[in-house]
Amino acid sequence: MSSGTTRPDRPVGLPIRTLTIEVLGGPDEGRAHTADGETVTVGTAESNELRLADPTVSRYHLELSRKGDRVAVADLGSTNGTAVGPVLLERGTVAPGTVLTLGRTSLRVGDGPTRTLSLHDSGALGPLRGQSAPMRRLMAQILRAARTDASVLLQGESGTGKELIARALHDESPRAKKPFVTLDCGVISPGLVASELFGHERGAFTGAERRHLGVFERAQGGTLFLDEIGELSPALQTALLGVLERRRFRRLGGSEELSVDVRVISATHRDLRAEVNANTFRLDLYYRLAVVRLEVPPLHQRVEDIPLLVEHFLGEAGYTGPLSALVPPPLMATLLAHRWPGNVRELRNYAEAILAMGEPPALEQAAGGPGAAPASAPAVALPLEQGYREARQKVLEDFEVQFLKALMERAGTNVSLAARLARMDRSYLIDLLHRHHLR
Repeated sequence: MSSGTTRPDRPVGLPIRTLTIEVLGGPDEGRAHTADGETVTVGTAESNELRLADPTVSRYHLELSRKGDRVAVADLGSTNGTAVGPVLLERGTVAPGTVLTLGRTSLRVGDGPTRTLSLHDSGALGPLRGQSAPMRRLMAQILRAARTDASVLLQGESGTGKELIARALHDESPRAKKPFVTLDCGVISPGLVASELFGHERGAFTGAERRHLGVFERAQGGTLFLDEIGELSPALQTALLGVLERRRFRRLGGSEELSVDVRVISATHRDLRAEVNANTFRLDLYYRLAVVRLEVPPLHQRVEDIPLLVEHFLGEAGYTGPLSALVPPPLMATLLAHRWPGNVRELRNYAEAILAMGEPPALEQAAGGPGAAPASAPAVALPLEQGYREARQKVLEDFEVQFLKALMERAGTNVSLAARLARMDRSYLIDLLHRHHLR
């Protein structure tokens, strides 16, 4: 080209049809809202795109999003539910023009104008890979968020790569040359989380033989990534909120107040908006953590990325040959049809197993494949004769026993190795083993 410029090999914008919402009845009757992007949340909390005054509407009541020519409706664990006529709808799709009822409020959802969403202009951003529109949309959001110092909440299923996204946010930010520190709140013993967050002085508690610096102190000037933030106890939620508001904290057992300058990125596989509705997660802490909220798509929503990801993982493992030699077209078709409940982490493990064994391992749960479990088959025996809380506790205990037995067998009863394999804190693993009389 004589101009000396090059055109990107794919468009950098994605046209989408947005939504309009009209309030037909209730305290906010007559109001209307047109979405700026793909989704709209409705509720009484300030951070909703459409905020209502109706006290019978929950703080985060529902989320609406476009799915082709229909509208996806997801109730966020509201108190009074979301109804279409006489039917309560937890999750589903409706046609534009449908009227939804939320408490005393009625809404009509309809078609909005077409808008163009920004996409990243390549299939890579730091450690992230993806050519699909959802992934390139996420990459564009990451770049915009990285330029700010706002707290970011990453929400997505386990195995979707939330820590890699947190790392990309750090690496693209002005804090890139400062520390990036991670704390997984879901695998540390509840009694140790406060010490890991804030540190402790020598003698602060039994076994505290020397001063320990917490993650806030170690991340000073940089980025702190709090994984599985939804696992924090109410008391620790309060303590964390205090640090984020005052930017100061004390080590456990200490009297000196330390100032802190960190950017906090948090992640969870739960929908914290539903946890807020259930009063199990503090609303004011949610506001602090979710200044920017990024949805991480599961792998089954971006299957076109699978060939790129497989090639990338094989390359990282040292393979330099053609992809088709290890993953011929029939096998790739099987991979594209698989549901991938473990998401990108499961795909990485599968690619590495192919390289290690020289042949593909069985995909027993591949959609429609040999040995696929019936869709209705429960993963565990459900004690339906009990109440919900008792049944939930029984299923959890059965899972823990099965998991721990298999883990210890794989580790040859070596607790330290087992903790590394399970990505668990060693002391918490020991607590679980004692609790279930396995040690």
